[in-house]
Amino acid sequence: MACVIQLGTDAFCRKFLTRRNDPAGRLYDQMTQAARSGKANIVEGSARSGTSKETEMKLTDVARASLSELSSDYEMWLLGKGVVPWHMDSEEAKKVLRIRFDEPHYGNDWVHDSCVHVLSQHNKFEKWLKSDDDIAAANCLLLLVRRCIYMLYKQISRQVREFEQGGGFREKLTQLRVDRKMRKSDAPSCPLCGCVMYLRKAATGRNPGTEFWGCSNYPACKGSVNIQ
Repeated sequence: MACVIQLGTDAFCRKFLTRRNDPAGRLYDQMTQAARSGKANIVEGSARSGTSKETEMKLTDVARASLSELSSDYEMWLLGKGVVPWHMDSEEAKKVLRIRFDEPHYGNDWVHDSCVHVLSQHNKFEKWLKSDDDIAAANCLLLLVRRCIYMLYKQISRQVREFEQGGGFREKLTQLRVDRKMRKSDAPSCPLCGCVMYLRKAATGRNPGTEFWGCSNYPACKGSVNIQ
């Protein structure tokens, strides 16, 4: 979807932005770069998912923010024409929103197959994206951008859940180093959950700095054992 948005935005800017309405070319740069950033950060975030869930979440959020900026540009384009975006319940909006993207089926040449897939999905919206009516094109792209932003919000929520459950490769390596540093050969097992315990120091309370055994599964488990 982000690829379709980038292709559509590039074509929109080439066709409708001129020296008269964009004399310095700033809007052209802003819109095309926002569309590219939306797609590129989704790609990079996906590539980093195997090593760092934290980085994946940050890049996905950058993609969402870039597309939100692009959404604002299309809104202002329509307002500058003296019209408001299509209402979600309008017949034209429903025609766009009823179009569903096909599931990708890639073979061993995934670069070729993915590009074929992107173009086939882009062509589903050619009635609006290849139109000489800038208002129709802007409305169609605005709906696609809003749809993609919604999907990214859902993706970020899923990424947060996955991060909470175990993080990525980098986070697991960091936790492994912490575990090795804090684990002692004579550490007892947690009386509540049975996990290994770490040697910790009290930060507050009556005796700050006092050492005690704390569950390695903290804060999920708050088991502790006093050092005799």
